[in-house]
Amino acid sequence: MVAVLLAGVAAGTINTVVGSGTLVTFPTLLAFGVPPVTANVSNNIGLVPGSFSGAWGYRRELRGQRARLIRLGSASLLGGVSGAVLLIALPETAFNTIVPVLILTGVVLVLLQPAISRRVAARAEGRGGVPVHGALWVWGLVLLTGVYGGYFGAAQGVLLMAVLGIGLQDSLQRLNGTKNVLAGLVNAVAAVIFIVVAEVDWLVVALIAAGSVVGGQIGATVGRRLPPLALRMVIVTVGLVAVVVFVG
Repeated sequence: MVAVLLAGVAAGTINTVVGSGTLVTFPTLLAFGVPPVTANVSNNIGLVPGSFSGAWGYRRELRGQRARLIRLGSASLLGGVSGAVLLIALPETAFNTIVPVLILTGVVLVLLQPAISRRVAARAEGRGGVPVHGALWVWGLVLLTGVYGGYFGAAQGVLLMAVLGIGLQDSLQRLNGTKNVLAGLVNAVAAVIFIVVAEVDWLVVALIAAGSVVGGQIGATVGRRLPPLALRMVIVTVGLVAVVVFVG
């Protein structure tokens, strides 16, 4: 119980700063004999409070983003529902084969984000200005990221930060706050579906939830103090670790 609680704290912290906290909690649950699907479902539900704890910690950076969050939040909700349905309907191997590719793609995009963002902004200016809440393709990619997040979720934050960093003209810290809200919406809507149709270990849920709420506040404190380059490097490092874990 103590190990799962501490894993929840670590996951809440990592999710708020970057994403990929599932890479801590999921293996911990498997190590203690929780069946894989039950572990995945229970972990998802337990991390929901931590996601919103982290978003609350970034409330200062979220000011003025209501319209953006409503627009992109709709994509996250639809994606989360789709991903949860896929988890229930498809064999685990059907989606996990592409997970490392998705994470690695996110890492590369985060690395190239400054250069790509400048080109995207220049082209948008040539067409009359940069959309405040992102072009339509941003909404579409947030939707697809939500599908992935509803299915498994590890490194969902890495992918979201890549999409938001390239498609939106804003500071990395404000985008990190946006990421926390969007990831929280994905986890929340998937959790509702899992509660209804899947087997849930409620002790695991309670322990991870308690730990992730504390971790969310820790992550917000740490993440907000990181300069853009340092935050980008943390995202890349966590993403590469995630790829190694999945391939291994």
